[in-house]
Amino acid sequence: MIKISSQMLMLIPLALVIGVAMAIQTAINSQLSERLYSPLQAGFLSFFIGTIVLGFLLYLHSAPKPDLASLTHMPGYLWLGGCLGVYAISMSIYTAPKLSFLTFSGLVIFGQIIMSMILDQYGWLGVEKTPVNWQRLVGALLIFIGVVFTLQR
Repeated sequence: MIKISSQMLMLIPLALVIGVAMAIQTAINSQLSERLYSPLQAGFLSFFIGTIVLGFLLYLHSAPKPDLASLTHMPGYLWLGGCLGVYAISMSIYTAPKLSFLTFSGLVIFGQIIMSMILDQYGWLGVEKTPVNWQRLVGALLIFIGVVFTLQR
């Protein structure tokens, strides 16, 4: 039986809109890459604009700001998020138009599902351990089958 809490009902649309935003962002950045002649230049401009927007939002945000000492004492792997973002944006700009946006999105989602199951299973990177069960495996398999179908043009 599937259990859906009221909190989950509020979070589901927010997560779905992330998918919508990522597809639109990839399409926009792919066009930007054509005009700038490089996925790296398009990624840079995208990150630059994003940094300006984040800086403005951070300025408005009332949460306490970290000091230099707390930043230097963070575990090193926490700095990799930006590097992974560069890879994700740059490679999406490069691969999505070549694969088709549907196939690209399916592969991204499948990759996220596989890594998410591994993170859940072993509780890596501070994730709460959630064992992989047969339902999760079947769900991942169905998504993989769906991705294979999108390869047919």
